[in-house]
Order: sequence, then structure tokens, then C-alpha cells
Amino acid sequence: MDPEFQKAIQRNPHLGEYVKKFMQGTGTDEPTFMVSLSKDIDRENVNIILPVGDPVFVHLYGTPELGEVNYYGIEPELNSTEKLKYRTILDIVLEKSANEPVPDTEAELKDLITKLLNSSVDVGAGGKVDEESSGKFKFIQKFIPVQKKVPLTQGEYNKLLYHIERDIIGSGPIEPIIRDPYLEDISSIGVDNIFIVHKIFDTIKTDLTFGDEQGLDNWLRSMSERIGRPVSDARPIADGALPDGSRINIIYPIDVSKRGSSFTMRKFSEVPVSIIQLINWGALSAEMAAYMWMCLENGMSIFFSGETASGKTTMLNACLAFVNPRAKVFSAEDTAEVQPPQPVWQQLITREEGPPESRVDTFALLKAALRSRPNYIIVGEIRGAEGNVAFQGMQTGHPVLATFHASAVSKMIQRLTADPINVPVTFIDNLNIAMILSAVYRKGKFLRRALAIEEIEGYYEEIGGVATRAVFQWEPDTDVHKFRGLNNSYILEDKIATKLGYEDKRAIYQDLFLRAKILEEMRSRGIEDYYDVLEILVNFYKHGIEGLPFSI
Repeated sequence: MDPEFQKAIQRNPHLGEYVKKFMQGTGTDEPTFMVSLSKDIDRENVNIILPVGDPVFVHLYGTPELGEVNYYGIEPELNSTEKLKYRTILDIVLEKSANEPVPDTEAELKDLITKLLNSSVDVGAGGKVDEESSGKFKFIQKFIPVQKKVPLTQGEYNKLLYHIERDIIGSGPIEPIIRDPYLEDISSIGVDNIFIVHKIFDTIKTDLTFGDEQGLDNWLRSMSERIGRPVSDARPIADGALPDGSRINIIYPIDVSKRGSSFTMRKFSEVPVSIIQLINWGALSAEMAAYMWMCLENGMSIFFSGETASGKTTMLNACLAFVNPRAKVFSAEDTAEVQPPQPVWQQLITREEGPPESRVDTFALLKAALRSRPNYIIVGEIRGAEGNVAFQGMQTGHPVLATFHASAVSKMIQRLTADPINVPVTFIDNLNIAMILSAVYRKGKFLRRALAIEEIEGYYEEIGGVATRAVFQWEPDTDVHKFRGLNNSYILEDKIATKLGYEDKRAIYQDLFLRAKILEEMRSRGIEDYYDVLEILVNFYKHGIEGLPFSI
């Protein structure tokens, strides 16, 4: 057995019990213990235990016979006696918490839970908590007489502490998948139908459950209160961001959601995906990334457009590293998702609750941003009248970046010029570029691809519409992005080269290929961490080629 696997089992006896039971029940070999996953894992034969933070583990198991990968959460389980003790202790802890000061941080809340738990239980014959084995306590509390406390063994104590912290601070029954660094989003319909989108294995059904309808409804009410938008029979739908930045949408009562209360959660990544990672994954080519680099360096307005879950926000965040590090950036969103790396960044969030006069929508945020004279305005998603304000900003020289729901440039223009956005068609050329993204199904795999980058030239009466030019296009047969705009790019030649004063406008393509070489060199050297990539881009801004850590 792998030494790290042995150590994990020694620290977490429930893991050893799970592995033994699984091997006996399936007749399979011992799972492989892996602390990280790779995209080249054999997806047909999978038997992996992934640690996601003691005492929680994830088991991924699939065979050609099964035809799919199954996802099992491994955490300490409570037997019937322990469940009774848990409910009793939780009631005592919650009752005592009413007399305590409100904690300001999660760490303070954990300390408070520990303090209240210690005062409510008697652990072992001595009535003390084994500090070394639990590893969670800053002090050992002297206990009052045993008859006023719930008696626990050390093992029970460790289990109950985990479950109380999980349910009060953490994510309850879905804690294992929330901890999984390869999680993209979670969808749950009813008590048992909990599915995830996994970065390696695509869509997987999990074995997690909320127990019963009451358990699910209690969890949804708790989550909705955390985002400040409580659900009820009167207000059945809530949408917002959890403290860690993850976005959750809740549809609460059974009379609205017929198959049971449901939710969708999109996991927030603390470190954005880098442009090099996206190139490695095939989402776009190095030339496409270099094109975006030049456009963002020179103040072009760009929409990242596509269907739901096509990777719009991920691509936007990756491309923000191309914006001048000295730029003044303002973002306006319903839910905090964009992550500009620029130091001068003002993050504006809508406020939907409270009296009508105190509410702030995206329209109001954009108007406030325009008065602040930013170098760039980022709109999390354009859906309504705020689109008009965004185009007014473009007209006055403020580049705007935004995500948009449309699967093609023609459909994007239709939506922009129709209710409720109502941008005059003759104003559309204030938007310079649209990147069209999609989640595609190719050779049995779901992939995210930039289908095209299209330049918007303008409205022409003689053609009765808006002229656009596809400079990059994805070819599904070969999974290759073709540079169709070479020596034929309206934005590069007529906008950027003119602005920079090129005598020969086509010399601009040499700048593009230089940037593509820089990106390819990072890729070949395995430089893909977001902040490592960002550092190289910032140094290039400051010092040019001399600022690179390698020669080109």
C-alpha cells in the first residue's frame, strides 16, 4: 500500500473501513491513492481515492462494464446512537450560542463551536478531550458533573465535531464535493439526484443524499439565508453568492419544482484558470490568445458570448491578464465572478433586497462607473437596459468587456437590438469583437471550445445589416482553430495598426506572432499557473522582450 495511503487510513479509520468494505463488495483491487488528477487518466478504468481535506475523501470508480464513472463521498458516518447524540448536542450548542458574542470570522466561529461542544460533553473516563488526537483545540476545558453532559468516546467526539462544523459552517451533506478541487458545478433535483460537472470526468451522478424532503428543505433554507435571500413559499426562488464566492440558484417548494426542491451551484475558483491552461485544453489556440492580447492591450470592446456553461466567464477571467496592469478597472455584476488582476479595481455588486429606493441594479452601477472614468468596464452579464449604458460607455471611449448569452454573432446582434436591450443597430460597431464559445460533444467527450472570434465592422444600408468578419474559426472535424484573418483583419489593420502609427499596417501581424511565440514558450516550459503567467505578462508590459525569463 502507498505510504501516504497508509498514513491517511491511520488518521482516518473510517477511510480504512470504507476501502475494506468496497473491495469485499466488488471484488476489485485496492484503489489507487492520488493527491491530484491528470486529464490523461484512463476514463474507462478508474479506481482512485482522492483526499480533499481530512477527514473527507472522494472515491472515483468506473469500469468498461459499468460504462460510467461513479462518484462516492467518504466521510465519518454516524450510527443510530451517534445520530441521537448528535441531535441532542447540536440543540445544546445552539441554545448556548444565544448567550455568546457573534463571531466575526470563520476561525472565531470554529473556536466558539469547540468551546460550546466541550462544555456539553464528557469524553472518556476522565471527561477530557484528547488534544493531541483531535488536533483542533487551543485549550482543554474542565467539565461540570457528568450527569449534565452527553457521554462520548474519543472517536464519537471526533465524528460529532466534524458533523457539527460541517452542518453549521460547511456545506452539509454535499461537503465532499464542495471540497473537490475538480468540481465545476452541482445540480440537484430532489433528495437523491445530486449530479456534478467534473473537470476530468464531465457529468457524474454522486451517491450523496439529503436523507428526506425535510432534510433538503432545511438545507436550502440555510443556504438561502447565507446569501441573504431567504426562500419561502412566498418567495420560492433565490439566486446569489455564498461566502466563498460560489454561485447558487435555489427553486424551493414542491408546488413550483415538481420533482422536488432543487438547486444549482457553480463552484468559485480562488485562482482563475490561466490562458495557458485554456490553450493546453484546446479551448483556443496560441494565435487566438495573442489576438486577444493585442486587442485588450489596445482598448477594444469585447463580448464573450455563448450558451450556458460554455466557459464565458472562465475565458473572460483568463483574458483579463492581458489588460495593462496600470489600467483602472470597474466591474459591475449581480454575483461576484470576474477577477481582474489589476491593482486599481473597483468591484460593484447589485443590491436586490430592501425597500425599492435602496435597491441598486446593474444599470445604476454602470452609470456610476462611467462617472469614475475607468480605463475598462467589465459587465458580468448583459441582459437588459444596462446594455444600452454599456454601449454609451463604448461611444465615449470606455472599452467594455462583458459576457452575453447568444450562440452566434447574428443572434447576439438580434438580442442586442431587440427588447429589452434596444441598442440601435447603427451603434453596434461600437462593439469591436465577439468571441463565441460553446460546450461541444466530440468523439464521446464534452469539450469547451472558442468556436470563433468575429470582428464587427459596422452597419451598412446596402447590405441591410451589420457586417462581421470571422478572423478565427474552429473546425470540428480536426479540432483545430484556423486563422482566417491573416492579412485580412479589420481590427488589427484599420483600428490597432492605425492607432499605433504603423506605416505598413500588415506589420501588425508580426507583433501578433511574437506574442503567440511567448505564449507557446510558456506552454512548452510548463508555465501555466495563473500568477506565474501574469508575472511574465506584466514584465513584458514593463520591459518588452528583455523582461521575459526566456529568449524568443
